[in-house]
Amino acid sequence: MRLMPIQFCQPGMKLGKKIYNEDGLVLLSEHIELTPSMILRLEQLGLRYLYIEDARTDDILIPELISEETKRESMYEIRKNFRELMNQPFSEKQSAYPSLGKNFRKVITNLIDDLSSHEDAMIMLSDINSTDFYLYRHSLNVCIYTVMMALSKGYNSEELNTIALGALLHDIGKTQIPMEVLLKPDKLTDEEYRIIQQHTELGYRILKDEANIPLLAAHCAFQHHERIDGTGYPRGIRGVEIHEYSKMIGIVDSYDAMTSHRIYRSAMMPHQALEILYTGSGTLYEQGMLELFRDRIAIYPIGVTVKLNTGAIGVVVDLNSTSPQRPIIRILYDEDGQELSSIYDIDLSVKLNLMIVAVLTGGV
Repeated sequence: MRLMPIQFCQPGMKLGKKIYNEDGLVLLSEHIELTPSMILRLEQLGLRYLYIEDARTDDILIPELISEETKRESMYEIRKNFRELMNQPFSEKQSAYPSLGKNFRKVITNLIDDLSSHEDAMIMLSDINSTDFYLYRHSLNVCIYTVMMALSKGYNSEELNTIALGALLHDIGKTQIPMEVLLKPDKLTDEEYRIIQQHTELGYRILKDEANIPLLAAHCAFQHHERIDGTGYPRGIRGVEIHEYSKMIGIVDSYDAMTSHRIYRSAMMPHQALEILYTGSGTLYEQGMLELFRDRIAIYPIGVTVKLNTGAIGVVVDLNSTSPQRPIIRILYDEDGQELSSIYDIDLSVKLNLMIVAVLTGGV
């Protein structure tokens, strides 16, 4: 299968992967033949890429880091608890959410169990085939990416559970931000931006006194927008003043925001987002953590179409975990753009004279 921008998907093409609705249920199954109305509706729902069946790449399998059941249960708990918070304004006068930590305990356990069984896997784009509200998807994505980094760091069980919970709930303060500000499609005013920034403190205040939530998890909500040069918020703290968990979540939070479709801009591809993250290496983010993250993400996801320095065009069919920037490519078109009658695979970790020069988002 191939990953194609939705604007280049044509009626008659068949889905390569299921599409899930906002309740985590299957909206469209794989092998379904797309119609004009389906494509239009999926685009309206915010999907920008679809996995499409292709006879030349029908052996390509997209690995799933978490099971359908784990994803469905995780999204259910996130959606249920976040909606309750949206409908019940936060008050420090009494503990209004005593079951919050308990509600997510099974979710965290299942996520860690699933991800631990794929400890050497590369992090793929997580929300390509989901139509759910951004805040819910983002919370789950950040948790998945962070746990994969934490596994690489060799954290013990207690540390994994704490950082996973902190990552899952890092944006919980946004449940207290007015929807007209949170979902505004235009540029925020200075006052609206100050309102958005309040989500870090609100998240900390919601979580800090809950018996079933470690204080460090609350600090993940508090500090994930702090930056090592002191330019972050809410307190402008620097370097070692920022907890390691928060530094890690800060990188992942920025990456997922850039690679997700937003109301005000389209999603970036992973290599573009990584380039932007690296402009902040040593200033916004610790270089060592950026390198750890870089080595765990699929910079060129399986199924994406790429162009090589020779001019040849192909599809990423597999990843090299030891060299994520040099995946295995199935060459479909020669350097003159002519479709090959006999396709073949090239391992870029072996063919060092070849390199990817572009990710194609057109209709090749």
